[in-house]
Amino acid sequence: MGRTAGRSPEETRRALLTAAGEAIRVRGIHASLDEIARFAGVSKGGLIYHFASKDELIMGLVHAELAAFQASVDAALDPDDTAPGRLTRAYIRAVLTPAGDEARESLALITQLMTLPAVAEVARADAERIDAALAADGLPEDVLALVVAAADGMSSAPLWGASAQTPAHHRLAERLLHLTRHPALWQDLDWPR
Repeated sequence: MGRTAGRSPEETRRALLTAAGEAIRVRGIHASLDEIARFAGVSKGGLIYHFASKDELIMGLVHAELAAFQASVDAALDPDDTAPGRLTRAYIRAVLTPAGDEARESLALITQLMTLPAVAEVARADAERIDAALAADGLPEDVLALVVAAADGMSSAPLWGASAQTPAHHRLAERLLHLTRHPALWQDLDWPR
């Protein structure tokens, strides 16, 4: 099974990364290169032409999934929104809306691969990058911590078999977005110090 006719090397590479993600979701980290090649519709030799080892393939997948997550946040940015919290609102939309299903799948796959130290290191560096960008987004630290923790927690519901698309989830997502637009609401509450 050679190269699929009409598919460019970049398309084949993307197909291999997609297949690796599918195979790992189904079979776990122990999915073989043969299985991944089959998922992609290429020979094992074709896979090795693009990725010299399973480690290289997995790291390529991790970088692609992290880039896909960032692209989903970027796509959720409202071009008319210039107020503080703009990036945080995009992050909330990326992880909590139905359109965010792809972002959640990317993060779930990265989590599945984090038993590998190299993946954990890359994921940690990416999380630090996102945290720094969110911290520079202009929201009070407590508001940012609350809305990001709530969004992250809600987005993990599907990992445990629950739905993240219930009316209660939608209301909470709207409230989180509202809080990023009106952070003084947080200060109006009588919180213990």
